[in-house]
This record gives sequence, C-alpha cells and structure tokens, in this order.
Amino acid sequence: MKHIHRKSTGILSLVSLAVAATGALVYAASPRTFTAEDEALYQQRFEKLVAGMRYGLGLETYDPLEKVEGDPRSRPLPAVTAGQGSIEASALEQARDYARNNNSSAFMVWRNGRIETADYFKDMKPGDTLASRSLAKPMTAVAVGRAIALGKIRSLDQPVADFVTEWQGDPRRSKILVRHLLDMRSGFLPQAPATAQEDMLNRAYLHPRHDEIIIHDYPVVDEPGTIYEYNNATSELVAVLIERATGVRYGEFLSREVLKKIGSPSGEIWVNRPGGVAHAGCCLMLQPEAWLRLGILVMQDGRWQGKRLLPEGYVNEMRRGTVHNPYYGLGVYVAGRYTARRGFANPAREPEARRVLHSEAYLAEDLFLFDGNANQVVYVIPSEKMVVLRVGNNPPRAAGKEWDNAFLPNTLMRGIRRVAGETAPTPQPRD
Repeated sequence: MKHIHRKSTGILSLVSLAVAATGALVYAASPRTFTAEDEALYQQRFEKLVAGMRYGLGLETYDPLEKVEGDPRSRPLPAVTAGQGSIEASALEQARDYARNNNSSAFMVWRNGRIETADYFKDMKPGDTLASRSLAKPMTAVAVGRAIALGKIRSLDQPVADFVTEWQGDPRRSKILVRHLLDMRSGFLPQAPATAQEDMLNRAYLHPRHDEIIIHDYPVVDEPGTIYEYNNATSELVAVLIERATGVRYGEFLSREVLKKIGSPSGEIWVNRPGGVAHAGCCLMLQPEAWLRLGILVMQDGRWQGKRLLPEGYVNEMRRGTVHNPYYGLGVYVAGRYTARRGFANPAREPEARRVLHSEAYLAEDLFLFDGNANQVVYVIPSEKMVVLRVGNNPPRAAGKEWDNAFLPNTLMRGIRRVAGETAPTPQPRD
C-alpha cells in the first residue's frame, strides 16, 4: 500500500491510496478511528451491499429508518373525469405501455392541475413507498431553497464553512459554497465503482458515522467551483448543512417545511445510526405521488396553492446548468442543447456506453427533470403545465433496446389536444 498526503483539511490529512485486487484505485481514510461497534455495523452493511451487487442490485434495505411525517389530511391530487383529459387516450396508452414494458412500478401524468393517469404495475399499489435513490437529490435543492426562504441560509453563495465550522481555515474546503453541494462542483472525489471494504466511497455511504467521515476525511481533489464531478458525498452533506443552519433534524425539516406544505403523504428516511444523521443523497422512502407533488412545486416556480415556499427566482437557478456541465443545474438535469446521449458523470470523461439515450430532441426547451438510478424520472415541463413520473427498477436491456429518455415526454406532448390559440412550445435547440 502506498501512502500519500493531501492538504485537504485544516491539518495535513493522511489518505491511503491502494490498488485493490481489481486493479482499481482505493481511497481509504487513515488515521481516524471509531468504536468496534461502529466498525462491525459498517462491515455488516458492506457485506449486504456486496451480496446485492452480485445480482446487479445495491443495498436494497435500510436500517434504521425514521418516520418523515407528511400531511395527515393528505388527499390524492384531483384527477380528470373520463373523456375530459387534455391528452389523447392513444398517447396516454402508448406512454403507459412503454412504462409497463420497462419494469416500472408507477407511471403518472399531471397536466393543467389534474392527474391524467396514475398507473401502478407489478406488486406496487397506491400508498406503497419506494426507495428514492437519487430522486433524493432534487429534494436537497428544495430543502436548501426552503431554508433560504426562511432566512436560515443567506444565499446559494454562502460558504458551507459558516455552518460546517470544521472547514474554516482550510485552503480548499473553506471555498465550497452552498451551491456547490447542489451542482456537483464541490471538488470532492468523484463517484466510481468501489469494491473494497476500506474504500472511502463505501465508508462515506455505509458507515454509521458517515457524516463525520465526509466532513473530516473525504478527499477534496479539485478546487471547488472549477469542475463538475458527480458524487454522493456532496448531497449527503446537505443533511448536515440543514441541521446546522436550522437546528432541526433533516427528516423533521423535510416533514415540516416541504412534505406537509405540499400535502404529501408520509414516508421514511435512512439515518446512519439511531438518533444519527439522515442520508440526504439517497434512501428517502416516499410514495410516487410525493415525487409528483415535488415536481409540481418546482414547475409552479416554488409556489403551492398560491403560497410561495421557495425564493423568487430560485427555481430558475435550479434549472440553470454550469459552464462545467450545461446539463446539470441544482439537483436537476436540464435540456440544454440536444445531445443524443447525456450522462451523469463528468461529460468530458464518461464513456458513451454509460450515457442515457435521447432518440430525439425534447419537444419543449424548458423541460428539466429529476433523474435517479434505474431511470427513475420526473419530467417537469413548465410550458405545458405538465409533470410526468416514472419510477421502478432498471429497465431491461436487450439487443438493440434501451431506455429512451425522450420517449415519454415527447409521446405525451404530441398527444396534447390544444385549445384554440394554444401553440406548442419551442423544442429543445439542436446544433
């Protein structure tokens, strides 16, 4: 094992760089120590992750989970009456079939204030929750926006070190801004496959003190704000930010300031240990309708039933890409200029085969979306007053067949019955 030193915290932090049996580089924290009980729990979780990976899965169960209360008076969103929808039945059926045939658990379409269709497949039924995976990342952006609206955070450009005071005086971490935790420009070590138990990427995800590991040990490998690198640690840190900025536990803040405000049903969230810190970058268990409601909130510029929950202009910030990745804003993906394949990692380095197919340009240039693992998507189309949701497991990959990110929204937009004087939106621009 080769040891290197990185000046990444206020003191010199020792990081071990090893070559695993696979030949992959492994970042492992050294010299911080935790209790034997903490390390034993970490090992149990890691073994569960490895077992899941053998079947192409990941960590499928979370323990412990804490309740995230929704609105006790929650009622289903209003639905159109038979024959009164704004989308042709044939287009809805074509989109529904696509969702059903691609391993979906739920498919929903909302337009002009009403549900056009709400379909459940396989064993899922109304009221069931599902693991959000990276759908939780747009939730972090909404939580930060809500904290700004409440005056708990000054702005997106406030240093995180104002709250994570352990970073004050650190030459790199002190430059990380709140927006960098949302737009993936923190400078943190990028996400990558990690098969070794000692790998930092696994410890920052599975350890019962994962928040402390991210704060103190997670490597900062680039100058903050200078490069886009997708990683879960930046999103996980939002829970710490919210808790220190508001004095309220992350799950309770989501309950009080987001879910109850938008009439959402209750759910659960994974915390790293009993009474510990929540996982903000993943592992939020909610009903599909909760994600649909979150999409409606941002489609309505942060308003719900006429009341502003997010600062004016905040959703526009969410939808704005950066020079380092024009397809990623604050927790959401944006249309940008048409590209046949758009990935999740650094666009300059991600292999073509791992990028998501877009068979054609989106028919609305203002489309943006939540896009999580397993192609769980929530398309938000302000110009059409439409939100489309597809959640479930990985779509099947067969020869010549793969998930097409443009199919559902474009099929539905082509099926809209437009009233007199209503025009179609401007399509996504092409080179």
